[in-house]
Amino acid sequence: MLSAFATTWVLGVKSLLLHPLRSLLTVLGIFIGVASVIWLLAIGEGISIKAQEQIAELGAENIIIRSIKPPSETTEGARGLVPYGITRLDYEALTETIPTVSRALPIREVTRQFRYGARFLDGRLVGCTPEYAEVTQLVIDRGRYLSAADMSSKKNHCVLAAAVAERLFPYEDPLGRTVRIERDPYIVVGVLKPRAASAGIGGSFAAQDFSKDVYIPISTLWARIGDRVFTNRSGSFSGEIVELSQVTLRVNHVDDVLDTAEIVKNTLREKHKQDDYAVTVPLELLEQARNTRMMFIMFLGMIAAISLVVGGIGIMNIMLATVTERTREIGIRRALGARRSDITRQFLAETVVLSVLGGLTGIAGGLICAPLIEIGRNALEALMPEMMADVPDVIRTMTPRVVPMSIPLAFFISVVVGVVFGLYPAMRAARMNPIEALRHT
Repeated sequence: MLSAFATTWVLGVKSLLLHPLRSLLTVLGIFIGVASVIWLLAIGEGISIKAQEQIAELGAENIIIRSIKPPSETTEGARGLVPYGITRLDYEALTETIPTVSRALPIREVTRQFRYGARFLDGRLVGCTPEYAEVTQLVIDRGRYLSAADMSSKKNHCVLAAAVAERLFPYEDPLGRTVRIERDPYIVVGVLKPRAASAGIGGSFAAQDFSKDVYIPISTLWARIGDRVFTNRSGSFSGEIVELSQVTLRVNHVDDVLDTAEIVKNTLREKHKQDDYAVTVPLELLEQARNTRMMFIMFLGMIAAISLVVGGIGIMNIMLATVTERTREIGIRRALGARRSDITRQFLAETVVLSVLGGLTGIAGGLICAPLIEIGRNALEALMPEMMADVPDVIRTMTPRVVPMSIPLAFFISVVVGVVFGLYPAMRAARMNPIEALRHT
């Protein structure tokens, strides 16, 4: 029995080798199908992981409240300065009445021009506390970050982002130098390492570029600049009052985040009658991203499986043609005593060999997904830099992650496809009338 089984496989392989190009093209169809399954799932996993990392950077234990300028129709009738957004009273209410909040970071952002000698740069002035660097993952390159003493004394000290330091001090050490922000002088006490921009998440949390930031104590900003912002554009003059641009609340435990967020929303809803704030809960976004990941992977898997079905149709087409070509051979084997099961087994063996070989080479092709995409991405950046600059950051920086389950799954599907699509040609060959088959020329 074992000898007959081995003979069947040997005959199947020899039959395939008689037509190497045709067999190679059939294997190529399965190869493309299996590689597509692994590639698409790896790309989907890489994008999902990158998106989750960006959300996780905001902190699973954080609740972020941003001031948002209300629609123009709600303020068009107002005269003079238009107040909106989170206030210091809101900040005190949130920190003093919610026991689960362990820490709160007030932030105020304004657009200003930074000048040193004849060099200048327009950027973002950020009034913050010493904890801001930890929360936003800012790393000191030289000097130090803002301290509690700077806060309490309202010092005119500042910390420069790497791009600001490079622009204003291309040939000098900025530490100890004086940078002018509008008319006020600020002493540089630290320089940061480059920090990648954060991607925008949803409609309430826009992308943030940290490259043109200058950081000062928020107490200094309140004392020197205040809450009023004036804008003069095309001859029209407008003004607004914003006390806080953002408040980041840190909750004691991740299990309390969602309940605390609901309390925060209810508290602010009572005090704000217009939509001049937005609450972002990274934990909620993280859970949504994980749920979306499963749907994304299933959807991509279904698309990739279509390639395997196409490969299976190719196998059936080739095997049906093979049955027609080998009609006389089938008749001779039947006349010499071969049973229908022997004929079926031989043709099935050929389809299984094709599908297994295509599956193994497809797995090998799928495993080189990451380096090939990296090479292709580098080539596109070199040839078409402007086009690649418009591509979302999550696509440009993501690394494909091969889903472990995709390898055995794709191989199993390839074998099943080979058997299913090879079964009909094998049965058709076995059902041939031996006498009619011998007459075939």
